[in-house]
Amino acid sequence: MTTFYCVRHGQTTANAQNLKQGTINTVITHLNTVGEHQAQALHATFDISFADRLICSPLDRTKATAAILNHGRDLPVTTDERLLEISYGQWDGQANDALKAEYPQYFDAALQDVLPSYVEIATAGETFDQVVTRVQDFLMTTAAAHPDDQIIVVTHGFTVKAMALAVLQPQDPMSLPEPENTSVTKITVDPVLHRAYMSYYNRHTGF
Repeated sequence: MTTFYCVRHGQTTANAQNLKQGTINTVITHLNTVGEHQAQALHATFDISFADRLICSPLDRTKATAAILNHGRDLPVTTDERLLEISYGQWDGQANDALKAEYPQYFDAALQDVLPSYVEIATAGETFDQVVTRVQDFLMTTAAAHPDDQIIVVTHGFTVKAMALAVLQPQDPMSLPEPENTSVTKITVDPVLHRAYMSYYNRHTGF
């Protein structure tokens, strides 16, 4: 079986300003000082030298987090577009507070995050199911190509959530909040049986 350690990138300026980042890849979505410190702290507590390879989303915030995490470890690094963050379409770059004020019916009242129905308004956005499908394809095909490997994956908050949704298949996708910056989620995949197993989600320490 193949084991994936899925890391959410460090904090960005857009995170700190509570903006929807989606697939935006500009200065505002780069790691800020807090995000760099978060990645450095993870590097200090999570020695990834045991792993066989590192795969990350092609966006700058994930590549910067991966570079810090991989410093001195020197794992081979590749990127995969299936690890991109969910695209919120015309909502990318907009303030969450403004969106919630205008479209409260499209936000979960407890999590203050978008519901799957948001695409009724942000019509160019990806559906939850579309992201789940592409990350499930990533997990299964990567596991088939690298059986028994241990793989570090550096990606995005909703992308990690989508992986968890693919594994757990909960009835309500909002029952699973997005993981926090530089948290780690461990998933093991058996591509022969087409099964995946989650060991932990949104963990910060104790590796």
